[in-house]
Amino acid sequence: MNMPIFKQLDPSPILLMGPGPINAHPRVLRAMATDMLGQFDPEMTEYMNETMAVYRQIFMTKNRWTFLIDGTARAGIEAALISLIEPNDKVLIIRAGRFGLLLSEIAERIGAEICTLDLPWGEVASLEQIEQAICQHRPKVLACVHGDTSTTMAQPLDGVGALCKKYNVFSYADVTATLGGMAVCTDEWGIDIVSGGLQKCMAGPPGSAPITISDRAADHIMTRRHVEAGIRNNHENGTKSRIPSNYFDLAMIMDYWSEKRLNHHTEATTMLYAAREAACIAIEEGLERRFIRHKNASTALIAGLRAMGLKIFGNDTYRMTNVTGVWIPENVNGENVRSKMRQDFGIEIGTAFGPLSGKIWRIGTMGYNAVKSKVLQTLGALEFCLVSEGVSLSRGNAVDAAMVEFNK
Repeated sequence: MNMPIFKQLDPSPILLMGPGPINAHPRVLRAMATDMLGQFDPEMTEYMNETMAVYRQIFMTKNRWTFLIDGTARAGIEAALISLIEPNDKVLIIRAGRFGLLLSEIAERIGAEICTLDLPWGEVASLEQIEQAICQHRPKVLACVHGDTSTTMAQPLDGVGALCKKYNVFSYADVTATLGGMAVCTDEWGIDIVSGGLQKCMAGPPGSAPITISDRAADHIMTRRHVEAGIRNNHENGTKSRIPSNYFDLAMIMDYWSEKRLNHHTEATTMLYAAREAACIAIEEGLERRFIRHKNASTALIAGLRAMGLKIFGNDTYRMTNVTGVWIPENVNGENVRSKMRQDFGIEIGTAFGPLSGKIWRIGTMGYNAVKSKVLQTLGALEFCLVSEGVSLSRGNAVDAAMVEFNK
C-alpha cells in the first residue's frame, strides 16, 4: 500500500479580514517556536504565574483565579458552564444570535432547565428586560455573549453583575470576540465568570481560552471539587455533585494553577507561550490606545463601505468596534465576491449564519489587522470585486472616505 507523501506546510498568505480567526501577531508566532519545558519546571510555573498576572490586566480584574483553559474559546465556555451548572439548575440565557444559541446547546447537554430572553438577531437586551426575565424565571445562572460576531452587536454589560447579585444569580459572559479589542470591565461590571479566546482581537491562534473567576463563583465551584483518586492523598472533596467533565473541571484546573500545582493535565506549553505573548503585546500597547485603534479602524471601514453605497447591518449604538456586518447588494452573489476577494487579492471576508446567511458579509478589523493599510486594502479590493459583479459605484470613494476618518 502506497502511503501519501505530503509537501511541507506552506499556506497562502491570506489577509484574514473576517470575523476570526485573524492573522496572528509575528511576536506571538515567534513565541510559539520557543523550546518546551517540563510542566513543573520552575521556569514553566513562573510563566504560568506571569500569564495569570497579565490576564488580570486584560480582563480588568483583581480576580485571583485568572488563568487559561487549554482548548479553543469554546473550551472556556464549556468549562465555565459545566462547572457552575448542576443538572436541573435553571439557567437564563440571553439569545440574540448564533452564540447565544450555543450557550443553550451547552447548557442543555449539562441537563440544565433552560429559560431564555430571546431577541431578534441584531438587537440587545436592556437592563429592564434582563431584570424582568430574572424575576420571572428565578435562575441560578445568567449566561450571555458580550460581542456576538454572528450579528456584530455588543450586549451592554454595565449593571448586569449587580443585578445578578441582587437576585443571588451567578453571571457568565462570553467575551471571545471582544477581549483585547473592546473594554472587558470584569470587576466594574461584576460578572462572576468571563472567558475569551486568542484568535480575534488578541491576535493569537485559536487553542487557548483565557478565563477569570470571581471568589464568589470559585467558592461555589469548589463545593463540587473532586480530586482524582491517583493524586488524592489528603485533599478533600466537595459536598455537592461532582463536575461531570474531567477535562473541563474548573475545581481541578484551579488546583493545578494554584500553589499546590496539583496535577490535572499537561499544560499546553506552546499555547501558554502564545497567550502570554499576546497579552504582553496588548499591555505594552496600552489597553485604551488599543481600544481606540480598533474603534478607529472600524469607523474608517464603515465610512468606506457607506461611500460605496452599501448599507450597514444593525444599530450603530450597539455595534462591536471590531466586526462590521454589511448588507450584500441586491442581485449580487455574495459568495462570488468572497471568492474573488480571496483569489485575486488574497483577502478573506466572512459569510453569515442563520437568518442572515447569504444576506450580509462580516468584515473584521481585529488585533494585528486593525490598521489603516489593511482596511484600505480590503475596501479597494471589495470595490473592484463589486464592480466586476456589475454594481455601479464611483471608484475611489471608499478609500477616500476611510482616509478622511483615519486622518481625523
